[in-house]
Amino acid sequence: MEIHQVRYFLALCETLNFTRAAESCNVSQPALTRAVHKLEEELGGLLLRREHNLTHLTDFGRLVRPHLEQMMAQAEAAKSTAMHFLRMDSAPINLGVMCTVGPMRFMSFLAEFRAAHRGCEVTLIEGVPGHLAQLLLDGKLDLAVMAQPEAFSDRLEVRPLYRERFCVAFPVGHRFREKNRVRIPDVAGETYLARINCEYQDHLNERCREHGFALQVGVRSEREDWIQTMVAAGFGICFIPEFSPTIPGVLTRLVADPEVAREVSLVSVAGRRFSPAVAAFARSIRGYRWPEAQETAA
Repeated sequence: MEIHQVRYFLALCETLNFTRAAESCNVSQPALTRAVHKLEEELGGLLLRREHNLTHLTDFGRLVRPHLEQMMAQAEAAKSTAMHFLRMDSAPINLGVMCTVGPMRFMSFLAEFRAAHRGCEVTLIEGVPGHLAQLLLDGKLDLAVMAQPEAFSDRLEVRPLYRERFCVAFPVGHRFREKNRVRIPDVAGETYLARINCEYQDHLNERCREHGFALQVGVRSEREDWIQTMVAAGFGICFIPEFSPTIPGVLTRLVADPEVAREVSLVSVAGRRFSPAVAAFARSIRGYRWPEAQETAA
């Protein structure tokens, strides 16, 4: 059954005239007649009866008409949805964002993207790199913005976005404020506030052990905002990516001896085709000029 056959039949239902139905469908009358006869053959019964100059629906035609009208309506709805999708009207983009990425870093990019693509609907899903990678592979995410110290799976395509150094975060009045950089050994003896979701925590722990000490953890939390609030309140210090601080009263200095940095990347499933909206987002974020970092935050 062809959709044009259904359309021709429904036009005949409205006009009960082959000539006018053909004109409304912008086809020749013989073409319309052949299509309706073909539809009758496929359905197994007469849909219309022509008697001299009169045309009317058979009982069989009246029976199947509502079903064919529903079929036509669904086909038009599918076509409309597809057109909106291709024009990026109400087009969904499911973006995974590593929970340690500072939100302020992304506001200017998201504002720029939204201004250029108002029809796109971006849903942000937060998680740790391993979880986001699995969501990508399962098809539940289109793209993800994340970093990790080890290499990503070969099944993923990784496009670097920007480099981000680690800092030591501390409260107002702390001795670190007098320093331009904080060396790893300087952290020894400080009460440490552990960010549970930090993908570089094992790496940072190893750097501390190389200098002969272990971090003295006072509090652990998976909430980045809670850790920063506790830093500002004087509970302790923490290692934190340089673009992450958002709580007033949190001061930072870059880590030195050695410097610790991560590469934040746009990650997708290798070989997977993008929708127009996702492709537009990927082009925009790869081409975005990220603001340069400041040396310190006072």
